[in-house]
Amino acid sequence: MKIAIIGTRGIPNYHGGFEQFAEYFSVYLADKGHEVFTYNSMKHPYQEKTYKGVHIIHCNDPEDKIGTPGQFIYDLNCILDARKRKFDIILQLGYTSSSIWGKLLPKNALIITNMDGLEWKRSKYSKPVRQFLKFAEKLAIKSSDYLISDSKGIQSYLMNKYGARSKYIAYGANIFNTPNEKVLQQYNVEKHKYNLLIARFEPENNLETILDGAAISNKKEVFLVVGKHNVNKFGTYLKQKYLNSENIRFIGGIYNLEHLNNLRYFSNLYFHGHSVGGTNPSLLEAMACNTLIIAHDNQFNKAILKTNAFYFNTAGQVKEFLEEINKGQHKDKTLNCRSDIEKFFNWPLINKQYLDFFNECRK
Repeated sequence: MKIAIIGTRGIPNYHGGFEQFAEYFSVYLADKGHEVFTYNSMKHPYQEKTYKGVHIIHCNDPEDKIGTPGQFIYDLNCILDARKRKFDIILQLGYTSSSIWGKLLPKNALIITNMDGLEWKRSKYSKPVRQFLKFAEKLAIKSSDYLISDSKGIQSYLMNKYGARSKYIAYGANIFNTPNEKVLQQYNVEKHKYNLLIARFEPENNLETILDGAAISNKKEVFLVVGKHNVNKFGTYLKQKYLNSENIRFIGGIYNLEHLNNLRYFSNLYFHGHSVGGTNPSLLEAMACNTLIIAHDNQFNKAILKTNAFYFNTAGQVKEFLEEINKGQHKDKTLNCRSDIEKFFNWPLINKQYLDFFNECRK
């Protein structure tokens, strides 16, 4: 097949979850003998025309000059280019800035869209933006031939809201097998004597609830907060609020995967506060790193973690977990999480499920 992947900033991954998936899946497809093209922003650090057998198409992306509207122009440029190339399948990852151009998608290709999470629920967006995102969601469903949901919660939502069928295929992760305790020295922590939170600084990730619990806990173990806290008002607010909580350390974003995985692996408790839709990549990565997870109590997290985690809704519950639980007491949960990654969320399996679905769609 001749296959295109649009909707990301490009490969290899320098940005996030969809880019990581696009990298893994496109290389997998190329290895299987398919002709694969991924669309990259012209601002992407990788400027070659191929990557491990995958063709790279660089398109103009003015986001750095004009901000968010540039994302819409970039997606338009990708779609206009795709019209010229006679693809069999176009895999569209997300819809936020591309669905308004849905009528321009080539008619001779099957359009398969991964619907991502419930973007319109994100509180960082203003009411008009959230209304637009609901509209964009509807447009994406109309302009797609087939839909993919990366969580069963999203799959149910699409059926209940729109009567739209979608194929459930989760995200993936790689088991972490190379722990290196020396990494901890760079962060001034000791194994199993610190707790960890990795998240974007957005209210729906429940950082404030988690950190309120850490602040009032009588057990003052180091609490590391990983994420870019200096890019929005919410991050500035949180850092100021916990200024006098000496155990809470805001250490910024970490982009060294080895360091992230070792911090996860050697943590005592790992907190996951995400509450807005989809299979969150960072949750699967934590499961693959032998973490004991304390997750926000919602259907998306429970669908993945089942009984292999503890769940919170309030700061008081966070406080209790910090004071009463340690990782060594719950090896069954950490081992079960790791086992689930190996059985259900490993990248070779996820890649095969996508390719099998493509073949089904072409019948």
